[in-house]
Amino acid sequence: MEDNKLFTEFPPISTEQWEAVINKDLKGADYERKLVWKTIEGFNVKPYYRAEDLEHLEYLDSNPDQKPFTRGKHSNNNVWDIRQDIGEADPVQANAIARNAIERGATALGFNAKHITDEKAMAALIDGIDTEKVKIHFNSSRNYLETLKLFVAVLQHAGRDLTKVEGSCNFDLFQYALKHGKYYRSEKEDLTEAKAMVEYGKQTLPKFRTLTVNGSALHNAGSNIVQELGFSMAAANELVARLSDMGCTVEHVASSIAVNFATGSNYFMEIAKIRAARLLWSKIIEQYQPKCDCVYKLFVNCVSSTWNKSVFDPYVNMLRTTTETMSAAIAGADSISTIPFDSAYKEADDFGYRIARNQQLLLKEESYMDKIVDPAAGSYYIENLTDSIAQHAWQLFVTVESKGGFCKALREGYVQDEVERVARQRDADIATRKTTILGTNQYPNLAETMSDKVGSHPCDCNATAADEIRVLHPYRGAEAFEQLRLSTERSGKRPRVFLLTYGNLAMRKARSGFATNFFGVAGYEVIDNAGFKSAEEGVKAALDAHADIVVLCSSDDEYAEIAENACKGLKGKVKSIVLAGYPKEMVDTYRGYGIDEFIHVKTNALECLTAFQKLMGII
Repeated sequence: MEDNKLFTEFPPISTEQWEAVINKDLKGADYERKLVWKTIEGFNVKPYYRAEDLEHLEYLDSNPDQKPFTRGKHSNNNVWDIRQDIGEADPVQANAIARNAIERGATALGFNAKHITDEKAMAALIDGIDTEKVKIHFNSSRNYLETLKLFVAVLQHAGRDLTKVEGSCNFDLFQYALKHGKYYRSEKEDLTEAKAMVEYGKQTLPKFRTLTVNGSALHNAGSNIVQELGFSMAAANELVARLSDMGCTVEHVASSIAVNFATGSNYFMEIAKIRAARLLWSKIIEQYQPKCDCVYKLFVNCVSSTWNKSVFDPYVNMLRTTTETMSAAIAGADSISTIPFDSAYKEADDFGYRIARNQQLLLKEESYMDKIVDPAAGSYYIENLTDSIAQHAWQLFVTVESKGGFCKALREGYVQDEVERVARQRDADIATRKTTILGTNQYPNLAETMSDKVGSHPCDCNATAADEIRVLHPYRGAEAFEQLRLSTERSGKRPRVFLLTYGNLAMRKARSGFATNFFGVAGYEVIDNAGFKSAEEGVKAALDAHADIVVLCSSDDEYAEIAENACKGLKGKVKSIVLAGYPKEMVDTYRGYGIDEFIHVKTNALECLTAFQKLMGII
């Protein structure tokens, strides 16, 4: 075949030539500070990548459906299951929801089996569901082994071919320990039950995965992507190592494990995470020298992150879950559970479920993402992200192994310490608005109220300081800002923020917009203005408006013209006088005039607004 190259009239450009142009455009600015992204995972991302950056990536020599399976487990498609997780505990009602979901496109179901205590209840739960076509996952249970036995009994009574039944049990002793501060019974007894689960599963339901590792639990406690992946691989390896020592075959254990990852809003990084997971799993399993290559194929279920979901402006959650679902699909997840967009503040209903399913149906039936093998292949950027995440997650995995394995790392608190360290950093980034949660800590919908829609969400954790394992609490990054605004709504007091705008049109509009966002996230009423000709005119209008807070909005130079007179007219007549900006050289002078606070891009908005809430008598 003739090797004809396109665009031969364009000569190749070397990296050195690109760099020369970039440095020229930077005009002396620091390259690293301006263009290199320093991720919270601990590695740097370059501003661009080229073919030469792929030369060291050995896994690119393999095809899809070949070890190490970085490129996926399929050679002719990219199919995944549309999974709907149903929280309803009543078996009859859960069955009705499930059957409706199947009719509308779901191909996998997640059930709450806590109230399934006999065959009658199990039969009611799966009544009318073709379990040879629809995969069944048990998300919660009082006793997973008993639930599995009831499931098998009902299937046998119905004459189902058990070799065709697929699904999983969410039996994860590590997640339980992190949530409750102790194992289901004890570490030894839980591992014994895990062994029984594997053996019973292989005897009765050979395609069923009876053990789960929930990386999502780490993600939703604030971990970064490397931690979610590295610790998940360490937990999965712990199961393989310990259960094989107890007499299970490596093949049986490895093929019994499902991994649940949460998928967040970091679009390309999430794609890379799932690809890196398959790479690391192959590297780990290779050390056990299994007799069957099938155990190299990691089963990955992806569920939408709850950490980044918000109560306010909840329809933004639809955008978040869409990109998260796309990341999982492009990365080749085996099944995807898209959560209802409003699950941050209410129980799921038919509308939320329908939107969640349809997001996946659109990706399949209109975007054809299930037709293309390894859609991310060849992307210099994603391939390098995959490698970076894999390298750093592997280092974390090795560290855990050096501590004696995942169980020992949990007991000594290493896993918890590392996740909490990153969670604190993420919280600080949200508080200072370095990280934006749209509609919550930036760009709020000022007319929106949510206090009548938000119920209480009590933690069902029963951990105490005396427990053997320190817990990790799941939370949402938006919660602290949401509490500020909900406190305002519930107090019945809505402080009035008056923007005293003056001078340069561009600067006063920019700073009034900044101030509107700043106080809007706490639910305050913001009164903007077209601009005043003098400080005295602005003061009179502010007092006529019965303002609680007055914010001066102008340019740094023009503050010198109005600050003193504005403070004279307002001091003692409003609760606080604020200046938008931080004219560093004049800060002490303005404080002497009576300015109480300066708000600017480096302000810790959470701390500042909390202080205002106290000043206003709201908290």
